Amino acid sequence: MADRYKSYTKDLTTNGEVAIYTVPTTDAGAVPPVYPTTAIIKSIRVCNDQGSSSTITLQLLDASNSNFEASICNVQTVGANTAVEILQYGPIVANEGDVVKATAADANRLHVILSVLEISQT
Repeated sequence: MADRYKSYTKDLTTNGEVAIYTVPTTDAGAVPPVYPTTAIIKSIRVCNDQGSSSTITLQLLDASNSNFEASICNVQTVGANTAVEILQYGPIVANEGDVVKATAADANRLHVILSVLEISQT
């Protein structure tokens, strides 16, 4: 098993849906090979760098369940010039091909930092 801590950042420059993170899928032919991976999403931090509040919606697309989209948070308010931790009640486990997606109410206000532990079967 190989454990890797990673962070992913995204500036939400649109009010459309944006993929923040996708759990790697197995690709034995890749160089280097990509092994089966489980992700433990430890933190999702959202920062508003503007003088007006905004909202964010986060979803987890479950690739193994007909691409069902489960809400992580729905229309969460992020105050002006503040940051919020979305995962206050514990981590989220995600599997190969699962995608964390964000939709901001306003473009160019919110930034997302996602911290994850990727566990690969090597």
